[in-house]
Amino acid sequence: MKVLAFQGSPRIDGNTDILLKETLKPVYESCHDVRLFKLNFMNIKPCQDCGGCDNTGKCIINDDMDEIYNAIREADRIILASPIFFFGLSAQTKTMIDRCQSFWCEKYLLKRPIPEGRYGRKGLLLIVGGMKKEIGIQCAEATAKAFFRTISIPEHETLSFTGIDAKGAILEHPTALKEAYAVGKRLVDTADPSTI
Repeated sequence: MKVLAFQGSPRIDGNTDILLKETLKPVYESCHDVRLFKLNFMNIKPCQDCGGCDNTGKCIINDDMDEIYNAIREADRIILASPIFFFGLSAQTKTMIDRCQSFWCEKYLLKRPIPEGRYGRKGLLLIVGGMKKEIGIQCAEATAKAFFRTISIPEHETLSFTGIDAKGAILEHPTALKEAYAVGKRLVDTADPSTI
């Protein structure tokens, strides 16, 4: 099984990073193929809304998204991890998502969705925010849902934590790491055990 993970936080060893690493532990333990993209360190230009992908389903911009497009097509499971900034996903995460407009054109205009593959396609959203208000979770979830459906992931699970702000504060949460490990295990255990 191929598992693709996006780390959308600019903060190294921050709460999002810690949560994602814990989520990936059972994935690595099960010997699945994992590709991790740390979006802050990639060359990804924002979508220009140029219409270049309307008739082809392919973005005309050539940058690090080329590698991401291929990884999305090949993945059986996709993890999207981001902090919440101003009630939404990080700029790094949102920039990558916006560039998936080409997948939207391919699926909805050209009627060529990504095939579900041997294991089906499932997603996981990990989000951490400093504020305790649920609106940040709701807004981030809405954007992530649009992203997942656009790349032909019909279902995803969300693990979210609010009131987590200072770097490393997630380590003080009584259940966060345990929940992260469990959700990572569920993500890859949903396949037919005889084919893993």
